[in-house]
Amino acid sequence: MKLMQLYASLKSDLQTIEDTLAQSVASDLPLLNESAQHLLKAGGKRLRPVIVLLGGKFGEYSLDRIKPIAAALELIHMASLVHDDVIDDAATRRGQPTVKAKWDNRIAMFTGDYINGKALVVASELGDPRIHQILSGAIVQMCIGEMEQIRDFFNTDQTVRNYLLRIRRKTALLIAISCQLGAIAAGAAPAVSNALYRFGYQVGMAFQITDDLLDICGTEKKIGKPPGSDLRQGNITLPVLHALNEPAIRDDLLREIARIRDAEGTADSSAAVKLVRASGGIRASELLADRFKNKALRELEKLPNIPARKNLADIAKFVAQRSY
Repeated sequence: MKLMQLYASLKSDLQTIEDTLAQSVASDLPLLNESAQHLLKAGGKRLRPVIVLLGGKFGEYSLDRIKPIAAALELIHMASLVHDDVIDDAATRRGQPTVKAKWDNRIAMFTGDYINGKALVVASELGDPRIHQILSGAIVQMCIGEMEQIRDFFNTDQTVRNYLLRIRRKTALLIAISCQLGAIAAGAAPAVSNALYRFGYQVGMAFQITDDLLDICGTEKKIGKPPGSDLRQGNITLPVLHALNEPAIRDDLLREIARIRDAEGTADSSAAVKLVRASGGIRASELLADRFKNKALRELEKLPNIPARKNLADIAKFVAQRSY
């Protein structure tokens, strides 16, 4: 309910950002326009724009200055989803057909590239070179994270450290700079924007771990895709890594993962999911997500005690406990 109230309080500003997103990806080329609008119309939590707006509350809040950052970050996120769906051969996202499923891989890749380019166009409305450096640096790191994930598909010998470094690049950095850039665009003090970056990083780590838990423990109705999708694609996530460290489960789980790999994405992953659900990997992953959440909350204590600080705390708590 707290989160619903937060979104309601930001409704007008979020609608302005939504309109900016739609305008930004519009194209005179009908096919490109349709594919670019497809994911936008599927909706989403718009977590990054919300965090940008809240970061801006710690400075001189101006929607005109903050809007380009919020829209650019959401566009970068959207582009990464389109590309992810090609890499993962995903048929659905948020319960809707993916761009690659509705059209094909080529259309999806160029659509993702187009949306990424539009993100930079939107961000160029702000003349601060530091903002552009942070944005471009994050895009580079996200690409490295994606390459690391591809490299480690079906790699059951990877470590938890490998996993954490990967999700830092793939997910946590974009959420971290969402907090940071909102504050920078609003002229907040460097100590404030730096604390917000650290908060966002911890929240981003908790977000991705929880996302990976939902892929194992969630339902298709809740998460918008079949459970075990990560395993079918070869993505070995934290709960799976922990399960592989349990002698009673390891051999059976290795056999299931090998079977899925050999079937090249066509195998049923329900047996592997069942093994992971029965392991201590679920609880170990939940505890780590909770640790990141608590670190995020401690970072907030360094910030001015304004309503936005409590809003960010509510987001951190939601992220680590969400069921969708």
